[in-house]
Amino acid sequence: MNSVNNKGNGKLKMKKIILTILFVLGIFICMLDTTIMNVSLPNIGEHLNIGLDSLSWALNVYLVLFAALTIPLTRLAEIFGIHKGFLLGVLLFGTGSILSALANGLDFLLVGRAVQSVGAALVFPLSMTLGINLVAVEKRTGMIAILGITQGIAAALGPTIGGIVTQFIGWRWIFLINVPLTVIMLIIGLFALKLRNEKQTKQTLDLWGSFLSMLFLSSLSLGMMQGRSWGWTSYLTITCFAVSLLGFILFLIVENRSKNPMVPLQLFANRSFAISSIIIILSELFLVATTVILPNYFTNIEGYDSLHASLLVAPISLAIFIFSPISGFARERISAKWLLASGFILMATGYVWLSQGALLNQFHTIVAGFLVGMGFGIITGPILVIAAGSLDGKLLTASQSVTGVLRQVGTMLAVAIFVTGLYGNLDAARSNSSQYAKTVIKKNHLPSTTQVEVLNQVHKKMNATQFVATDTSQLPSELANSIQKIENQTVIKLRNAFELLYLVSIPFVFLGALISLLLRNKDL
Repeated sequence: MNSVNNKGNGKLKMKKIILTILFVLGIFICMLDTTIMNVSLPNIGEHLNIGLDSLSWALNVYLVLFAALTIPLTRLAEIFGIHKGFLLGVLLFGTGSILSALANGLDFLLVGRAVQSVGAALVFPLSMTLGINLVAVEKRTGMIAILGITQGIAAALGPTIGGIVTQFIGWRWIFLINVPLTVIMLIIGLFALKLRNEKQTKQTLDLWGSFLSMLFLSSLSLGMMQGRSWGWTSYLTITCFAVSLLGFILFLIVENRSKNPMVPLQLFANRSFAISSIIIILSELFLVATTVILPNYFTNIEGYDSLHASLLVAPISLAIFIFSPISGFARERISAKWLLASGFILMATGYVWLSQGALLNQFHTIVAGFLVGMGFGIITGPILVIAAGSLDGKLLTASQSVTGVLRQVGTMLAVAIFVTGLYGNLDAARSNSSQYAKTVIKKNHLPSTTQVEVLNQVHKKMNATQFVATDTSQLPSELANSIQKIENQTVIKLRNAFELLYLVSIPFVFLGALISLLLRNKDL
């Protein structure tokens, strides 16, 4: 009799392990694709003959739809069956990956990315919910930690995997690598998930809440993503933010009166969840500011290929991989608020280094990036456990969808703030370099037509996607020296534009540490 019971328990444990792997994979592919295109954009643009400004929509459409659809699609899945919803999401994600890989132009690529994001909006929150439901209440802390750590590692690994794949087998494979994973997930899901007679939640769908949440998040996302291109004071940008604010206010009114709200507002009455929400957004923002901005510096200013650039940011992912589980375990012995504060302090230390010359030396850049990753790992290890706190039932399920959206908001804020700041700094750097170039060229007493020609060439290089030094071997020595001086000064100014971005951010990273200390021990 005991042997039969042991065999039954063994099968149950094995099934739980397989399902845990399934849900970890679900979270991994969804978060990976938020950042995997970053390093590959120049390569994709070259092959499809698309400018980077237009191509950025391929990043934006994924983030916008992922953020806007996560909460309403989760609620729909609860009504019709979360196991079926999960598998539908996997199927959509795989289909979107194939469409993206086959794209021969921007429109096709955008359709593929949109289908991917709809799939991700189902797979991500349902992976969290189903994973947590696999274990008993007293063991859910460990499961939440595993799933939370996966989120951070996947997002950080995106640029590295994207760079390696693009360099060796081509940009289309950054999408095609998802296909075998989704096939495996579908096979596991068909055999291991309960699809027949699945328990369905009998509840009315909060249609107004769904509509207003999508309106609020999509308009906010669109405004943040496109504000730089449209202009922050343009009619389109202001309209997006106005619609977002109106949608948010109406959403709060509707949710407060709804019997079955899309997002239970009592979530934010929970002190630990409210503070954790801010920490999730800030930590994601400061992580993405390194995993997105640093590859841009290495490829565009230093002229490294996508592989070289991706390997230089790989230590960030390594640090997250090492320190996330350590922090998760350390929470049992060290107050979580001190762990979170120390994580932000480490991220700030990395930012200080990046702002004070780390970009001059590859080893220093690697160490600074490692510190940022280490800090983020220490934060992401316990943060979802803290956010969940004592939540259960509908509140616990809702919290996982909301925290998923908050990560996307952090990513979008990073893109909006840091990319906008970077372009502003680069414009100022080019302007200063242009004035310097005019002064140097005039000292050569060249014919006016030659001066104009040289200055035009200098401006062209300054505004190119990738800065490449001029071959001066065939030029007169005096002119060659002048051009080299100008280009060296330009590189310094462009590097300073990146350094200034991190310098200005340092107080805000420390603000994250102060907010962490607002958590009370009884909240943890």
